[in-house]
Amino acid sequence: MRFVPTRLHGIIDYVVGAILMVSPYVLGFADGGAAEFVPVALGLAAIIYSLFTDYELGAVRAIPMPVHLGLDAASGVLLAASPWLFGFAGQVYLPHLLFGLFEIAASLITRTRPSSGLVMGDA
Repeated sequence: MRFVPTRLHGIIDYVVGAILMVSPYVLGFADGGAAEFVPVALGLAAIIYSLFTDYELGAVRAIPMPVHLGLDAASGVLLAASPWLFGFAGQVYLPHLLFGLFEIAASLITRTRPSSGLVMGDA
């Protein structure tokens, strides 16, 4: 069931990382607490480990794609559960839950190797 190419996953990584980082401010839950901190921290972490992933959009290519997908899944679980783990579900929970479930799904449907031998910068 892994049908999402790693190149597309890379694009999604950077876009979702940025969206997570701005979501508290755009969606109005930037209160200085965990509701704000969790998505910002996880979005920044996703961008950083994406830069180090061995795929088309990685800059350093040190983290194997299966490890990257495991990090995505773990991040998704933490993000989805964070409103209840950190006690802010009464304030906001839907963005955290939906983005977390999206991350988990993406980790399960992305290929573990690039589709071709040609990657960015080769040619």
